[in-house]
Amino acid sequence: MPKFGKSSKARLATCHPDLQRLFNEVIKHVDCSILCGQRDKESQDAAFDKGTSKLRYPYSKHNGAPSLAVDVGPYYSDGTKVRWNDSKGFLHFSGFVRGVASQMGIDIRVGADWDSDFDLLDQTFNDLPHFELIK
Repeated sequence: MPKFGKSSKARLATCHPDLQRLFNEVIKHVDCSILCGQRDKESQDAAFDKGTSKLRYPYSKHNGAPSLAVDVGPYYSDGTKVRWNDSKGFLHFSGFVRGVASQMGIDIRVGADWDSDFDLLDQTFNDLPHFELIK
């Protein structure tokens, strides 16, 4: 059975308890890595400057304590932590996470479908590893 490594556990610990519950369930079924939980000002503004976030600090759900957002990617058996160019893998993973969240009664939004309408072609900004609580 897959399990989180030390870095993933530490990043997940910065997140809201509902995100912790969700991804502690997900890891029982699909190997994945927690890429980012809470972000400080420097990290958030760097993500904005790089174009991987649309929001400056403190407006991202990653910026609260605890974080209401987490970035997670599937972990591959060949040891590749993240295949950034594998959009299909990320989409498959986000669908699985969305299903688990629904079963657990946790309302989330995914960066692959911001308006949660299951139409993935109407997105103007894809943030495939992003999951956030709807609060």
